[in-house]
Amino acid sequence: MTDSDTSRERTVGGIAGKVAGKVKEVAGELTDNEKLAREGRLQQAQGDADVEAAKARAEAKRREEEAELEQERVETKVETEQLRAEVEEQRAEQAAEVDRDRAEVQAEQQANARAAEASVERQVEEARAERAVESAEDAERRQAAEAAALEQEARRAEARADAIDPEEDR
Repeated sequence: MTDSDTSRERTVGGIAGKVAGKVKEVAGELTDNEKLAREGRLQQAQGDADVEAAKARAEAKRREEEAELEQERVETKVETEQLRAEVEEQRAEQAAEVDRDRAEVQAEQQANARAAEASVERQVEEARAERAVESAEDAERRQAAEAAALEQEARRAEARADAIDPEEDR
């Protein structure tokens, strides 16, 4: 493989890229091939950027899953409250047999109050879940920006390396 073939070769990212980059760097230093050593260092930097980007994506996914779990918890809580309200309503209906008119009015007032309370609580919990999702999305955006910055930094490093020792065929 010629030097021009090497410059056109696609580098492996992540940990494998770091290892391959280190091998190239050491081989270049042992053979006094600065171009190969520089290429190895650049590949290691790209591997580092890929690893960081993968970590950022994993963290964003974890936060999104947490937000989804929180939303499911809120929905489960709302359903539990609804079931509790139904149970209370059935008890009120049984008590209504004893004093139907009075119990019906009382049960209706209680059900309305609970429904309003459950509605308010549900809205609060949904707002919390929405904020958690937004927070996870913000974190994902920040991490994507950090990954982009790392990639840009790697490109700048490559450009500086090229400025120091330009390659013929890119």
